[in-house]
Amino acid sequence: MSASSEHPAPAPTNVRRPARRVTRDYSVLAKVVRDSGLNGRRYAYYWTRLIATVLAFAMVWAGVVLLGDTWWQLVLAAALAVVLAQLAFLGHDSSHRQVFRSRAWNDWTGRVLANVFVGLSHMWWTTKHNAHHEAPNREGHDPDISPGVIAFTPAVLVSRHGWRRWFARRQGWFFFPLLTLEGLNLHVASVRTVLGRAPVVHRGVEVPVLLTRLVLNVAVLVILLPPAIAGAFLAVQLGLFGVLLGGAFAPNHKGMPIVPADAEVDFLRRQVLMSRNIRGNVVVDFLMGGLNRQIEHHLFPSMPRPNLRHIQPLVREHCATLGVAYVEVGFFASYRIVVGYLNDVEHRARDPFECPLAAQLGR
Repeated sequence: MSASSEHPAPAPTNVRRPARRVTRDYSVLAKVVRDSGLNGRRYAYYWTRLIATVLAFAMVWAGVVLLGDTWWQLVLAAALAVVLAQLAFLGHDSSHRQVFRSRAWNDWTGRVLANVFVGLSHMWWTTKHNAHHEAPNREGHDPDISPGVIAFTPAVLVSRHGWRRWFARRQGWFFFPLLTLEGLNLHVASVRTVLGRAPVVHRGVEVPVLLTRLVLNVAVLVILLPPAIAGAFLAVQLGLFGVLLGGAFAPNHKGMPIVPADAEVDFLRRQVLMSRNIRGNVVVDFLMGGLNRQIEHHLFPSMPRPNLRHIQPLVREHCATLGVAYVEVGFFASYRIVVGYLNDVEHRARDPFECPLAAQLGR
């Protein structure tokens, strides 16, 4: 892996690509992929996963009832977190229209999975995630690098002072502990969205369903288990759920080039140069919900998850032909890069090496 993969720099501002390059570089690849037939639906794959995962959800709760007053319930709490993460990944696929040909079927499948099973607002999630896909790692546009507990960009870092500055310079070491709070954060953000003043599509469905799901989750545990075990169950489930989801999304973009708000980058480079693939096996595919092939997913977001590995050689070859850097690292190496970047955002994002994005755009 080149140094540029580990130490991304900001892209140059006010860069304009020729119109031919803006359209043709991607359209050529899109035609090759379209001719391959890999855009077709994978009904057997998704129906099998949907049914199996919902059954697993039911079995975990049946186990909670049967097991009763014992600390072994924490094993089921961990199992529930894994199942919920898989349901969230299926909801993600539905929101991208990967599952069905029908837009309504995809939307309602995603809405049911998110609100009924996972306890997240479908509207909040799709709005946030679509904005990310539109402009990955672009300042002021990508909500995944917006100011928060963690400073993802130099601009955010320099605005912090005192203990917040101290924390920002060491935030990489706190990254995984903070992920244990991400599950709770997702639920809170969902509730704030559906109860807020901003317009929410199908608010009349999301508000009662989402609130009922969240209340029932806690109520059932309190009724069935002693307070200490119920609290520990909820903590384990929420903590591991946050780690699984955050751990699946973070390695794909964190530590890749940060794009200034006013930079203009064509679609293919916008998606490839700001994304990172994670090498692995079936275990990595499972844990990351197929998001380890992030470059292919960003280029063809409506393509069914199992087909992404088949187009990977096509995408890699096309990028090599264009001289576009295609970054892929190992599972553990990706987290090492993320932690290292977060601990030194100011310099990792400004090192004077030849950034792959800057090289592609003629810096």
